[in-house]
Amino acid sequence: MKAKEDSGLRPLFLSKPIQVNGYDIDVLGIVSNIVYVRWFEDLRFHFLDTYWPFPEMLKQEQSPVLWHTQLTYKKPLTIFDRPQGHIWLQALSRSRWTVGLEVVSEKGLHCQGEQSGYFIHTGRKRPVPIPEELRRLYEADVQRLRGA
Repeated sequence: MKAKEDSGLRPLFLSKPIQVNGYDIDVLGIVSNIVYVRWFEDLRFHFLDTYWPFPEMLKQEQSPVLWHTQLTYKKPLTIFDRPQGHIWLQALSRSRWTVGLEVVSEKGLHCQGEQSGYFIHTGRKRPVPIPEELRRLYEADVQRLRGA
């Protein structure tokens, strides 16, 4: 089944401040490209903590599996910038999810990307449908964003 994507909408949008640390930068004070991957992971876990927390997942013997990460670097970020991370549920099918991600600051967009994956049953190690609770949250927010 093809993922349902709501182009232009940002369902279940979250924003989170990002701390740039000394170990994130090179000798010029610019954030290393690999750091954005870690920040994307932090944002994805923030998303899950907000909308589908691990204790609830584990009660239902489910866990997310990351299948794909894609990043596009737009402009350098320095240790002096105050970045924010953004994440939203970009597409959803019966069994797959895709989140949109970006890192922005007062200087604009620094990095954007997406992550895709699915959920598995922790005992059987087999894919399971997207949790119904998460699907309901997504569909309700899409309706809200469309003004319905």
